[in-house]
Amino acid sequence: MSMTFPQMAATVALVMLGTVITRALPFVLFPGDRPIPAYLKYLGRVLPYAVTGLLVVYCLRNVSLTSAPFGLPELIALAVITLLHLWRRSTLLSLAGGTISYMLLVQLVF
Repeated sequence: MSMTFPQMAATVALVMLGTVITRALPFVLFPGDRPIPAYLKYLGRVLPYAVTGLLVVYCLRNVSLTSAPFGLPELIALAVITLLHLWRRSTLLSLAGGTISYMLLVQLVF
C-alpha cells in the first residue's frame, strides 16, 4: 500500500512539527531564569547509564553461546568498546570503534 502525495506531505509535516515541538519545549518549560527541578537533574544523571544497559541487553539477547561463533564477535566488540572508553573517555569513539570492529569481524572473520 503506497501513500499518496498529500499523505506523504502530511506525514512529513507532522514529523517536522513533532521535531520542532520536542526541541523547543524544554526552552519554553525551563527558561534561563528558572531552575531545573531536582528530579530532572536526577534523570539526567541516571538515564544515560540505564539506556546503555538496556542497549547492551538488547544487543546480546540473541547471542548463542552453544554454536559457532560462540559469541566471539560480540565479546571482542564489547572489549573494544570498553578499552576505547577507558582510554579516551569518548562515547562517540567507543561506539564507533565497537560498531566498526563488530561489523569487520562479522563480515570478514566469522
